[in-house]
This record gives sequence, C-alpha cells and structure tokens, in this order.
Amino acid sequence: MTKQKVIIGLSGGVDSSVAAYQLIEAGYEVEGLFMRNWDSAANNDFLGNKTIDDDICPQEIDYVDAVKVANQLQIPLHRVDFIQEYWDQVFTYFLEEYRAGRTPNPDIMCNKEIKFKAFRNYAFGLGATLIATGHYARVEHEQTVRLLRGVDNNKDQSYFLSQLTQAQLSKTIFPIGHLQKSEVRALAQKLNLATAKKKDSTGICFIGERKFTDFLQNYLPATPGKMRNLHGEIVGEHLGLMYYTIGQRKGLGIGGAGEAWFVIGKNLAENVLLVGQGFEHEYIYANEAIITDVNWVSNDKFVGTYSCMAKFRYRQKDVPVEIKWQNQTTLQVKCLVATRAITPGQAAVFYDEQVCLGGGFVSEVFNDGNRRQY
Repeated sequence: MTKQKVIIGLSGGVDSSVAAYQLIEAGYEVEGLFMRNWDSAANNDFLGNKTIDDDICPQEIDYVDAVKVANQLQIPLHRVDFIQEYWDQVFTYFLEEYRAGRTPNPDIMCNKEIKFKAFRNYAFGLGATLIATGHYARVEHEQTVRLLRGVDNNKDQSYFLSQLTQAQLSKTIFPIGHLQKSEVRALAQKLNLATAKKKDSTGICFIGERKFTDFLQNYLPATPGKMRNLHGEIVGEHLGLMYYTIGQRKGLGIGGAGEAWFVIGKNLAENVLLVGQGFEHEYIYANEAIITDVNWVSNDKFVGTYSCMAKFRYRQKDVPVEIKWQNQTTLQVKCLVATRAITPGQAAVFYDEQVCLGGGFVSEVFNDGNRRQY
C-alpha cells in the first residue's frame, strides 16, 4: 500500500522536529521544507549595535539545525524562499496597521498567507497530499473539519490559526497537538535530536526578536507628541503612537506620586497618547466591540445571537460573550464581563469549549455604548 506523502514545515526548532518524528512513526512518507521569508540584507536592518551579518545568523542557524534533524530522521529537506510573498501579504499589512494606530498580530496573517497558503501550494507541487506543522493545536474530521485547542493549555496555538479555512485545515496535520510541551522536550532528548535543548523562538513571525522601536523606525517615521490624561493635562511626551498599545505600562517614563501610569487610549487626529493611573483604570475596560474580517471555520454560520467564549489577546483568559452578525464578515460582540485592553488590530477568537470557532480583528471598542478612543 502506498504511503501518503506529508511535507512538514521544518523550522529548526524542537516542536517541528518532534512533529516530523511523529509523522514517521505514524507511517507517512515524510519530507521537510524549510522556509526563508525575511531577507535581512535587502531590508537593511541596522538594529542598535547589530550588523547585517549578526542579524542573518539566527535564520541560518535555524536552517543548519533543520538539516541536522532531517539527517537524523533520514528524510529529505527542501528549502524555499517566500520573501516576496511575506513582504506583500504579511509585512505590508503589519506596517499599514501600525500606521493607522492599531496593534497588529502578524503571526495570524503569516499562518493564513504563508504557512497555510504559499507553503501548502509549494508542498502540493512537490507531490504532497498533506502538510504538517509543529503547532500546538488539533484537527478533528467529522461532517466538517473542526479546529481544536492544543492539549497543553499553556502552549495552545489555536488562537493564531483562527483565520484558517475548511480547505486549509482539511489537508493539515498537527502531530504534537495532543502532547504537553514537556513531553515534546522529553521525546526530543530521548531521540537525541539536534534541537532537543534549543530555546523556543520568540518575536515577530519569521523576523524574530527585535529592539522594536529601532526596527519599526526603519520603515515608519516616528511622530512624537504629547501624553495627556482624561482631564486634558499634559503629563509627558510619547515617541510615536505606533510604539504603544492599550494597557501598556512599560516605557512611559512618567514619574510622580500615585499609582503607575498605563496607556488607556490614542487620539490619532491630535497625535495624543491618552494615559491614566492604575492597572484597573476604568477607561481600559470595555464591554462591546466590532470584529471585522471574521473567518468562521465551519462555514455553517449561526443565526441570531450566539453565546460562546472569546479571547481578545493570546494570553488573555476566555471571556463569556454574546455575538451576532452585522454582515457576512463582521460580528458585534457583547462581553458579559467588562474586559481589559480590547485593542484595535488585535485578533478576537471565539471558542465553544475545546473548539475554535474562528476569529477576526478588533475594529471598534465601546463601553456602555460610548466609543473608546483606541
């Protein structure tokens, strides 16, 4: 019997390494594919004291590690550049969102446009019938395909996969979604994989860790302005609205008596950063939002009002909500408890227990009918 051919994104990290092993153990014909999506030299990234050569190293190290793992597992490894696709579909969106004063989530767009579109199409061109990644999530095939949370609650990545469609998920395997991170590490060490002790990657999808203000300054000119409280009093100066997000405390540089200061809003028209004292400042909280560009995973959309749970940020606890459609891709969301730091540009992702129903992006935020200056 002919084995099904699966091509897995082999990133040079421990998760994709163990995921590849799991596929082999499951009896698939497995090949790896390493993606290069960011050209540091072409984009002229001088970051603080870093040089271009310094910046290239982490990406090349990842490739070397991917080669080592592929050799250990005795599977072929392909390498492909999606630099133009990443720039056009992800990084341009990233910049446009910051230019508009929002806080984007490029990882979600990277999954939608690169890992599960460009990568998928390339893998199918190599003869694959399925693709796989090292995400902590699960896919369940019933009458329709369902996206489930990963078993490890601390590592669950279904939030970042909420824009994937039935077509994308139906040809995808998540081989480690049923494992705890500790189990993945233990298995990698048992197999003596080259990536067994490698730290998890952080930072912007495929771009990595950055000194954020310097990195963004390369592409968007900063426009400094005033920080004001809700009484209109000037309490400091900001470096540029794009560098701040709702609920942020770090980097404001405001001294004086009383509780710590937090970002509570933005006035783009006047280039003013709104700030207030106290983690629980009432202006940071909201109970309603408009969510646009909604992807409903099942394609079977509910009618009327639907009760479920939502996340408005990756690490945020689930919030009980009631949702209803405004149009085919826009949801009106009512939070049943006041929710902190719902931020334009961030993803709102909806859940029914373990099932990820889908998600979209925060457009407008309200509290008791009053629109927040976010």
